[in-house]
Amino acid sequence: MKKILVFIVLISIVSCKTQSNIITSKKEAKEKGIYSYSEDGRTKTVKSNRTKSSEKRENEEIVDKDDKGRKLEKKATNSLANKIINDALDNLGVKYRTGGTTKTGMDCSGLVFSTYGNYDISLPRTSIDMSRHGQKIKKNEAQPGDLIFFKTNGRSVINHVGIITEIVNDEIKFIHSSTKRGVIVSSTLDAYYSKTFAQINRVLD
Repeated sequence: MKKILVFIVLISIVSCKTQSNIITSKKEAKEKGIYSYSEDGRTKTVKSNRTKSSEKRENEEIVDKDDKGRKLEKKATNSLANKIINDALDNLGVKYRTGGTTKTGMDCSGLVFSTYGNYDISLPRTSIDMSRHGQKIKKNEAQPGDLIFFKTNGRSVINHVGIITEIVNDEIKFIHSSTKRGVIVSSTLDAYYSKTFAQINRVLD
């Protein structure tokens, strides 16, 4: 009986750890420091947990390091990338709807298409066409605001896209519209997205 109880506890711990990489609401995103909003309902820039000594001019890449000089965290500091990410995060919790581009429901490319479109950035409508747009970059060169693509259909064809929100060590967090959960923030540390990762494209200058 004790062995069974220990087994159940272990399963619960592992399950909770996996879910911690997923953000499903604006409240949770705000608590984790990647989204903020003012009392009048307008979004503000994405929070950056930096000390004064690590602050640099806006539009420069901010990379915090540990005492051995290793990169720890990278958040959007480019003004346009900040706005795009915060606009995308404002859709957290919106349900998935094939072909949708509004808060009544949206698919993965619909989220990206409408968010960038708010800033007069014209992108193709489908994830496969988006993957041919912009500059394809290496995974270790990724920055917040870049597009991240996946092949989730079991074939060698890109069919899913998200927007990178932040990077911590080797973990890339991205917002996307999931078929089952709607608009959420997920992580490349999740086994599913690690396995189905395809490429990253930069569409912002």
